[in-house]
Amino acid sequence: MYEPITTKQLIAIAEEFGTPVYVYHAEKIAQQYQKLTDAFKDHPTRFFYACKALTNINILKYIKQQGANLDCVSINEVKLGLKAGFSPKQILFTPNCVDFNEIVEALSLEVNINIDNISILEQFGNKYGNSYPVCIRINPHIEAGGNYKISTGHIDSKFGISIHQLRHIERIVKTTNLHVQGLHMHTGSEIKDVNVFLQSLEVMFSIAGHFDSLEFLDLGSGFKVPYQDGDRETDVFALGAKLTEAVKEFEKEYGRSLEIWFEPGKYLVSECGYFIVKANVIKQTTATVFVGVNSGFNHLIRPMFYDSYHKISNISNPDGAERIYTVVGNICETDTFAWDRVLNEVREGDLIIFHNAGAYGFEMSSNFNSRLKPAEVLLKDGKAFLIRERDEFEDLLRNQLEVL
Repeated sequence: MYEPITTKQLIAIAEEFGTPVYVYHAEKIAQQYQKLTDAFKDHPTRFFYACKALTNINILKYIKQQGANLDCVSINEVKLGLKAGFSPKQILFTPNCVDFNEIVEALSLEVNINIDNISILEQFGNKYGNSYPVCIRINPHIEAGGNYKISTGHIDSKFGISIHQLRHIERIVKTTNLHVQGLHMHTGSEIKDVNVFLQSLEVMFSIAGHFDSLEFLDLGSGFKVPYQDGDRETDVFALGAKLTEAVKEFEKEYGRSLEIWFEPGKYLVSECGYFIVKANVIKQTTATVFVGVNSGFNHLIRPMFYDSYHKISNISNPDGAERIYTVVGNICETDTFAWDRVLNEVREGDLIIFHNAGAYGFEMSSNFNSRLKPAEVLLKDGKAFLIRERDEFEDLLRNQLEVL
């Protein structure tokens, strides 16, 4: 049964493993996955965890234990998935702008392959014909998502083959005898309105009639999670009901049953994650009071990259008087996590946490400024497990060759 993580547990983890540290709450992942399976229980639906959100091998193994499949965007993610115990048929490979040799390697590993441009589709058809089934990623020209940088279905997106190139796709399929087993669309992230998915589905239906051997329709993901007070999560239960009704009607017309596939990433792991840092300094200028922490965009770049909002809490002084702070990092660039944020009074040495840090937190971290990557901890059944050691100085030199 899911029990929320407590401040006491977070403080204990920080004291045991130091800061900065990423903490992942296993049971929250399980709760999110259960929501999805319950919401779509009335129609055959498969969920492929978009592991680009968080690829720690322990997270992959835990998500596999829940019954999920795996969505990968690089050949190394595919290999990580196989190492974590996923079977090839549980893995969907959805690359973008990769060398054709990476597609060939994925085929040799016998995983599901999703192709998203005309050039690769033609090369694949000429080389393999109908000997290996493929899925085709379509760009529906539907703009959706909370930020233009994470919208992938608009007309200027590099992702997918334009719906206006359908005739070209048909020519390639016919002349090379390609076996197309699925169609795929992904319009973006942070989608609140379930009607966006239904709009994509209608586009899918209009295209599906051009292919007579489809086994599934893949709607990507983009389920929204709440980041701040007032946010609402995508209503997956409403989506499940409406989508099931629509697909069953289309199946009558199409003449065969189809699976529905989704690729949730952030939805599964975002809320499970907490990033704990320490307040190094309180710096007051003529206009601003800064909280300078022992981290920066080398560890959590989303606020700087996407203007994303993360709730921030002072867990060392939860009852302190509320004051207004700008929270900044220790990187020698513009490095602001949050402007004018109301926090309980912060003192030097206090522990500060960023909520919703499970997705694209550690995964997008770097050693910029020659700083060390943080540790990762998994809290499962009330026990904290170190699942990645903190970098040490020697890690900065690991692959460098001294020739001078």
